[in-house]
Formats: sequence, C-alpha cells, structure tokens
Amino acid sequence: MAQCLLVDGAEARRQLSRLPDTIFALSSGALPAGVAVVRVSGAGAFAALAALAGPVPGPRIATLRALRDGSTLIDRALVLAFPGPASVTGEDVAEFHVHGGPAVVAALLDSLGGVPGLRPAQPGEFTRRAFDNRRIDLSQAEGLADLVAAETESQRRAALAQSSGAARKQVEDWRAAILDLRADAEAGLDFAEAEDDVAPDPRAAATLARLIAELQSAVADAPRGTTLRDGLTIVVSGPPNTGKSSLVNALSRREAAIVSPHAGTTRDAVEVRLDLGGILVTLVDTAGLRESADPVEAEGIARARARAEAADLVLSLWCEGEAPATGIAVRTKIDCFTWNSGGLAVSNRTGEGIDTLTAWLTDWARRAVRPDEPPILGRQRHRAACIAALDDLHQASATDPVLRAESLRAAAAALGTITGAVGVEDVLDQVFARFCIGK
Repeated sequence: MAQCLLVDGAEARRQLSRLPDTIFALSSGALPAGVAVVRVSGAGAFAALAALAGPVPGPRIATLRALRDGSTLIDRALVLAFPGPASVTGEDVAEFHVHGGPAVVAALLDSLGGVPGLRPAQPGEFTRRAFDNRRIDLSQAEGLADLVAAETESQRRAALAQSSGAARKQVEDWRAAILDLRADAEAGLDFAEAEDDVAPDPRAAATLARLIAELQSAVADAPRGTTLRDGLTIVVSGPPNTGKSSLVNALSRREAAIVSPHAGTTRDAVEVRLDLGGILVTLVDTAGLRESADPVEAEGIARARARAEAADLVLSLWCEGEAPATGIAVRTKIDCFTWNSGGLAVSNRTGEGIDTLTAWLTDWARRAVRPDEPPILGRQRHRAACIAALDDLHQASATDPVLRAESLRAAAAALGTITGAVGVEDVLDQVFARFCIGK
C-alpha cells in the first residue's frame, strides 16, 4: 500500500530535491478536451503528488483533490497513485485527471516544472522507461508507437497484436528452441571422446528443420507488415483530360485535386490518403502522359511514370480507342462516350460506377494485405534479424560440433535483437525518438 505520509507540500519538495530525475508530461490527446491526463513517473512521483494534492491515496484509487501551487488553486481533479514495479513504466507513477482546458493544463505543467527533481519528459521517455524496467520488450514498444500512429482499423489491429506481445511470444519460442539445441550441442562437445565430427541426433535435426521452415515463412510474409503500417499506393495514370483528377476527387469524396479542361493542369503528384475497408491507401493523381516541350510539364510526366513504376497498383484511365495495355484499365466519361457494359467504367460527373470501383479497390486492398492475419514481423529490422538467424541456422546443419554450437549461439543472438534481449543499444534512440511527448 502507498504510504499517506507526505501531507506537507514544503516537506515533499525537500524530499524531491534528493531524488533522481522524475519526469512529467501531458499524456492524453490534444486540447481542449473534456479531461486531460498529466502523468508523472519516477522515484519522486508520489512526493510530487503530495506537493500539489496532499496525502497520497491508496494504490489505484481515484480520489478527488484540490490541486494547489502554494496558496493558488489550480483545479479540482482526480489523482491516482500506481506504485512500481506494477505500473506502466515500472516506476512509481502519479496521474492528475484535470479539466481539459489549455490554461488548466498549462498551469499544472508549470507547477510541476517548479517542483525540485522534476523535469518535462522527452519524446517516448515513458515507454523507454517501461522497456528499461522490463515491463515491455522492444517489439512491444514499436507496437505502441504504431498504435499511437494508427489511422485505419487494419493498422490498429496489427499494432495492437504487436504491442500485446504476439511477436515477442513467437520470437521467444524460437529462441528457446535454439538455446535447447545449443545446450545439447555444447553438452555433446564437452563429453565427446574424440574430436571427430558428430552429426546432430535425428530429433535435433527435425527441430532445426522446423525452425528454418518457420523463419523462412515469417521472412516471406514480412513485407506485408510494412505494407499494413505504411499503406498501399495507387497511382491514377493516363493521357491528359481523361478525368484523373476528377476520379481522385470522387474516390476521396473531397476536392483534393484541381480539375480543369486545359491539358497539363496537373504537373506534380497530388497525394490523398484514403481508408479503404480499414486499409490505408495513398491515392496519387499524376500529370497527363503525353509528349511535351514544356520542361516543367515534361518533368511532371517523368515523375508520373516513376510513381507508376513504384506503385502497388496503377489505374490506367481512358475514354476512347483501345484500352491501355498496362495497369488496371478504367474507362471514364461513360456519360459522354459510347460504352459497352463490362469492365471497370465510371462517370465522374454523374457518379455512375464510382461505388463499384471503390468496392473493387477495397477487395483488392484486403487481398493484398490480409488485414485479419497480422504478420509476425512488423518492421524491416525484424526481417533483417530473422534473415541473419536463418543464415546461422543453415550453418548449424554442419557436422562440425564447434561450428554447430557457435552458429546456434549467433542465431539466438540475432533473434534477441528483435525483442531487445541482446545488443540493441544502437537502435534504441532511433526507436524511441519517433514517439510523441507523453508516451
């Protein structure tokens, strides 16, 4: 139970001056809001709570208090105490649930900043402390970053699975199996009567083959994780005046691109982010494809071709004549030109065919990323670690016992970098720098 001894604000501040850094930040959403949550974490969290709100309440008991900076009333708020290590950061944590007005939050943050031993948190510092205190592993921290940034349902599901430990569980299972193989290999090496090559026993060979197959499957599926997080790209391409900009506006249901009857209006790519059935898609309007003596338009056309080459899908628009040979042909202006039903066709003016095209794109996006099956490996560094482990596991098939044991050690170490169990100091700053302040 938390001790309710810190009743004197001045004494609480004196205690704080002797403690290591304690951090604080607004941890809820943008202001104004109905309620704002300001979090404090560190050895001085409860002393800070006492300095502003009086006696520390019992663990996890929301208590209504008047928050005061000296004689000045800041707000009447709910305060909570979460003793470490059973807290979000593994340290003592205090929370102030105040009215979500900018002035109220500013006054509270200003008061906390004046308490000795407290300082504003850096981006990702709460999560970094949770990692340092082994409340979460590195893959879960990355999942939390993705969860905060999630824009679509598929991103939310994938991030939630990773932040909940799905990747950690699988990686730890792989590492445990590899470490068992290594222990057997080293035991056989220690007790061998000769230095001759000793092949692994059939059960070890079967385990090794299973691990290789599972890692190969995960590596092959890893690009889907990147796509789920970053989204798919659809480029709208075609000659001038085929309705590219109008189609982008129709699909996004807003005036995102400039529409004009004059050829060459669109000269640079215009990007619009869409949520198609819970999947993030970037729709790209590009310059009309034609020969042009205008150097600016020619550069726009070159960029349009480059974007089309890198896209996940190209919608090739056309009005008359033969259908385009590349991309997904979409006939436009069907209200103006003769059209035999069949294929993808739209009228941007009347809206005919837009719902059908949207449904087709949604189905394509879902088949491309399979959002109901979150991948094990969510990031490029996870994939790289698994590829390194695979190389080592192939080496572990050798009959030389020394090489086998060393290769198994290296494979386990490579997988350990995914969860942060070993050797990740060089990537920690990069990972946590992407978080917002207060997370």
